[in-house]
Amino acid sequence: MERRLIVMRHAKSAWGTDATSDHERPLNGRGRHDAPLIGQELAELEWEPDAVWASDSTRTRETWELMSEAFADPPEVTLTRELYLGDLDAIRDVAAGWSPELHTVLVLGHNPGWEQAVGELTGRPVSMTTGNAVLLEGHGDDWTDALLGRWRIAGILRPREL
Repeated sequence: MERRLIVMRHAKSAWGTDATSDHERPLNGRGRHDAPLIGQELAELEWEPDAVWASDSTRTRETWELMSEAFADPPEVTLTRELYLGDLDAIRDVAAGWSPELHTVLVLGHNPGWEQAVGELTGRPVSMTTGNAVLLEGHGDDWTDALLGRWRIAGILRPREL
């Protein structure tokens, strides 16, 4: 079965805020501007996710909240600490619980793990600045199987190009 995975890095976050930790850093003005643009582009490309798993950080949660407004029927997000600073192994661990009925899944997280994950899945290095989303296509009977195979880059969305 064809699978589509959207690997997205959170939108631009603020430094020098009252956040007490990296985990609690919010989006800045540019991030709040860019996140809806990515959501709109995914909707226009018919890459709306069936499900969303995201790091439980403030900036990833805010990114999804702003993106989701672009979708007619946005899925609920599952927030997990496992994807905070996670990599491909973390995605595989989380994916073990995904229904094989899901066709398109969005994972929302952080670098350097997301660049590493895309590189391992595709065999190609991809630079992922904040807000970038890499659209991947793969195959597998279930998500565990699919994430062991090679994926093809179907597109890369960059907020500054939208």
